Amino acid sequence: MSEHSQETLLDAGAHLASKPSSKGRILVVDDEVNARQALVALFEDEGFEVRSAPDGFKALGVLREWECDILLTDWRMPVMDGLALLKKAREHDPQLMCIVMTAFASVESAVEALKSGADDYLTKPLNFEAVELVIGRSMERRNMQRELKVLREDRVRTRTPIIGSSPPIQEVVKLAEQVATSRATVLITGKSGTGKELVARLIHDRSTRRDRPFVRLNCASLAESLLESELFGHEKGAFTGANQRREGRFEEADGGTLFLDEVGEIGLSVQVKLLRFLQQREFERVGGNRTISVDVRIIAATNRNLEDEVKSGRFREDLYYRLNVINIKMPALRSRRSDIPLLVRHFATHYAAENEKRITEISPEAMNFLTQYDWPGNVRELENIIERAVVLAEAHKIEAQHLPADFGHTIFTIDGQIQIPGSTLADIEKYALLKTYEATGGNSTETARMLDISVRKVQYRVKEYQG
Repeated sequence: MSEHSQETLLDAGAHLASKPSSKGRILVVDDEVNARQALVALFEDEGFEVRSAPDGFKALGVLREWECDILLTDWRMPVMDGLALLKKAREHDPQLMCIVMTAFASVESAVEALKSGADDYLTKPLNFEAVELVIGRSMERRNMQRELKVLREDRVRTRTPIIGSSPPIQEVVKLAEQVATSRATVLITGKSGTGKELVARLIHDRSTRRDRPFVRLNCASLAESLLESELFGHEKGAFTGANQRREGRFEEADGGTLFLDEVGEIGLSVQVKLLRFLQQREFERVGGNRTISVDVRIIAATNRNLEDEVKSGRFREDLYYRLNVINIKMPALRSRRSDIPLLVRHFATHYAAENEKRITEISPEAMNFLTQYDWPGNVRELENIIERAVVLAEAHKIEAQHLPADFGHTIFTIDGQIQIPGSTLADIEKYALLKTYEATGGNSTETARMLDISVRKVQYRVKEYQG
């Protein structure tokens, strides 16, 4: 590697994207001291844990004691070349990402490296953008491998995992776990598609009722007369077609949890009976006069503003206060943007298995569109988009072309959506960064957190965009 190339790599470290989901362990193997040190400095500066070795034998010794994500090795080395090393390394860890560096930028050399088991290759002298792309792509594959392993080995531990590490979703999880062991009624509010039912299931799974039924009813899916019967059951002959006695959801959920989804859609007459249960823990079946008592915890959810519904007379104020003992507010997906890559990989892994496909990679361009879109349909919309992309994906990679045709034309702002027909990716990136930077009052750290990029990259881009 030339001195100029080494300096370029070191300078480039200031701009290499360092997303938390892509950081990991890299083993650099190169017999050229300067080249090896330059790469180590570059990756360490970006938050990777890095070790190095001057030849293949010493690299194998490192691998026996230190599990890494990526093996980045030179091809031409004395004693043991890079291709021999990667074969040995794969025997130790079949899932290890292996990248070969070669000074021979020919199609033949690339084909030989890939046939020998390399996941990717880089040509010398190394180019910063090529290093960024290849390392990012390899870490993406490694992360997807890990998530697939977790999904396969850990399905029993939690039936309803909530994906995300952002502060808004972690606050939700923390509150849900705090109230899980109580008997308190919980009202979960938020826009459609934010995952309200997942939180309800989490509360149930972490409660002392976990071994009893979790019963769900979508209150918006039934007419008021049918909803009353569905909730409380009915006696034989209570109405036309009631040919036998039927137990309702309350009796079905005895000892467990009843989740009333879209509770804001319940009519006033049913609200009265629901209020009585919450006050006295008893009810009568439709057409019956025998009082029935059950031990049921109520968790309700709505995408409506129930305070506004109370003011308009469509929802009883006393019922609202009975339901709203503990309020958990679900964040919109655009307010937990750093969780999008985790959700994308989760859904890609799930639907790849469901469709008997092997998806190991999501292109940087596709991920960029996904993280910058405003998601009016929240997590449910994201799930549908990824299912579509998995079905359309060729080989093992989701590309931007597998997203809907007009997908990239809507980007986020702090206070809503803005349509930018025909904008280039660079325009969208610039707009997103500057608007976020402006909304955070020029706080580089907060901007970096919201966009899931490094503080250094925020500072560099702002300086570049603002001239």
